[in-house]
Amino acid sequence: MYPSTDDALAFACRMPKAELHLHIEGSLEPGLAFALARRNGITLPYADEAALAAAYDFDSLQSFLDLYYACADVLRTPQDFSDLMLAYLERAAADHIVHAEIFFDPQTHTARGIPIGDVIEGLDAGIEEGRARWGIDASLILCFLRHLSEDDGFTTLAEAEPWLDRIAGFGLDSSEKGHPPAKFERLFARCRALGKPVVAHAGEEGPPAYVVEALDLLGAARIDHGVRSVEDPALVERLVREAVPLTVCPLSNLRLCVFPEMTRHTLPQLLAAGAKVTVNSDDPAYFGGYLNDNIRALQAAFHFDKAAWYRIARNSFEASFASEAQKATWIASLDACLVECS
Repeated sequence: MYPSTDDALAFACRMPKAELHLHIEGSLEPGLAFALARRNGITLPYADEAALAAAYDFDSLQSFLDLYYACADVLRTPQDFSDLMLAYLERAAADHIVHAEIFFDPQTHTARGIPIGDVIEGLDAGIEEGRARWGIDASLILCFLRHLSEDDGFTTLAEAEPWLDRIAGFGLDSSEKGHPPAKFERLFARCRALGKPVVAHAGEEGPPAYVVEALDLLGAARIDHGVRSVEDPALVERLVREAVPLTVCPLSNLRLCVFPEMTRHTLPQLLAAGAKVTVNSDDPAYFGGYLNDNIRALQAAFHFDKAAWYRIARNSFEASFASEAQKATWIASLDACLVECS
């Protein structure tokens, strides 16, 4: 989609990397959606895969979410969730992703009567099979839907507690507008008390103030998106000073009209300021591509050199919730790849 033959792009696509902002429900490709619909006796409101793909024309985050939740209805059984995970991990392996911290939205499924254990165990089974097939290390981050109430979040957390050993952390996603991080301050205090790190979507459609709230009120260890932080120079200085990772999703931002074109994206500005920027694919089935597709789109717009791509990949490992020993192993492999590509 974004052809280039330069050495920096070749290195960026080949280098080992981590993906830290991927919604597993957002990796549901039209082909798999129809296959699961047939398996489960569900009729999708689209004639075929092409008609479903044609519906991926969004003018806002909410227009995307409406379709996202409708398609998620085909996910009914542990096997469905396992198949979804395996489909993503196969693509991740092709993009040289060696570690993924994967968001899932249990409330999307429990609201339809799907037991939370079926969701978690199905996804976890897919992770284990993916590790055996491709050697990818992956873990789950349970996200709360911010358009629902904090009390609903507490209910979901209680339902998830028997599976806490399968959950690496907690997050906050869905519609930013009208749902500030402050709405979930008590819930995230409880999550941190359980000994799990927390992350939060902020500064995509919402203002920079939401990033500040996510840091100060939720205790977020990472900010998912954060691209509007540039509107507040003091916030950018803080992000740099405190080395707060930003999990940026360029094609997503473009498709949801956060930026009118890729050349207007704030990622280079954040990177130049010294922010701990990472590149991710968000909901790749809906937004035009997986991680290397995002890399190609950025390279076409900004022509980064190898040093910039090395830094972005290293940021992804350093920002992960993996052990320090595991991070060191991945960074060593990144260093070796840089030498090989020099």
